[in-house]
Amino acid sequence: MTTTQHPRQRRTESGAAGVVARSSITPKIVNLVAVLLPFLALGLAIGLLWGVAFSWVHLAIMGGMYLVTLFGVTIGYHRFFTHKSFKTPRWMAAVLAIMGSMAVEGSILTWVAHHRRHHRHSDAEGDPHSPAMSGTGVWGTIKGMWHAHLGWMFRAERTCPVRWARDLQNDRLVRVMSKLFPLWVVLGLLLPAVLGGLLTMSWTGVLLGFLWGGVVRVGLVHHVSWSVNSVCHIWGTRPFKSRDESRNNAVFGVIALGEGWHNNHHAFPSSARHGLRWWEFDPSYCVIWCMSKVGLASEVRVPTPERMAAKKVD
Repeated sequence: MTTTQHPRQRRTESGAAGVVARSSITPKIVNLVAVLLPFLALGLAIGLLWGVAFSWVHLAIMGGMYLVTLFGVTIGYHRFFTHKSFKTPRWMAAVLAIMGSMAVEGSILTWVAHHRRHHRHSDAEGDPHSPAMSGTGVWGTIKGMWHAHLGWMFRAERTCPVRWARDLQNDRLVRVMSKLFPLWVVLGLLLPAVLGGLLTMSWTGVLLGFLWGGVVRVGLVHHVSWSVNSVCHIWGTRPFKSRDESRNNAVFGVIALGEGWHNNHHAFPSSARHGLRWWEFDPSYCVIWCMSKVGLASEVRVPTPERMAAKKVD
């Protein structure tokens, strides 16, 4: 018996949208170059400016703000608010909301709505930021990369929080934190500037703290976050069955603080732990585990060995 599907939703044997042939080397090369260039540019800038406009102080500020804000996204926005993979006291939820907002990836309601829609339509028509829906070949892959990284945010079509995040829309704390999003963005830029000034006792330190711990850090967090959208749907392994092209990528498993174990996540979306095997380092889950030991996290959800065995690829 045959069935008719939308032409942009035909599935491959792996279950994902068959718009882009993922076995082709072309999209992989284009994706690799596009992802590596910003990291190389940042490394070059640091090397050239070391001792002039960059030092261990600025590295510490940038690194610290990177961890605080990206954990705010991975633990707060993603695992807590979107997937409700654990519970935490209200004041801690507010802290996570502020940390995530300082990453400048949108308010809680907007971010959660986009991500839930992504899971519902992953790599198919309706996915807000799939790299697989822009055609084949070099140009199609470039368009897919741009769309997955930045382009999707400039599309006229918007994701409605009332439809995709109604539970959070009814939560007063979330509504307040979302409305105050611009304030948290400003805080995320001022905090590294103040730290830079205090640590160097100079106005130059204020400026460089704002630059490296604020502006550059935001760009780095965005690039890493959005690379999960693209890299982890092209490069990596698929140990578990899922209906999309989500993949585990060890590099982003580390630098994206556990989000790179993307196939694991798509197979078990409500799990607080994305690195499901002992060698899959998941810094975000390590923090959640520590939170659970001091009473800041409870009812932490992790799939049972039986569930994982049932979804394991033969």
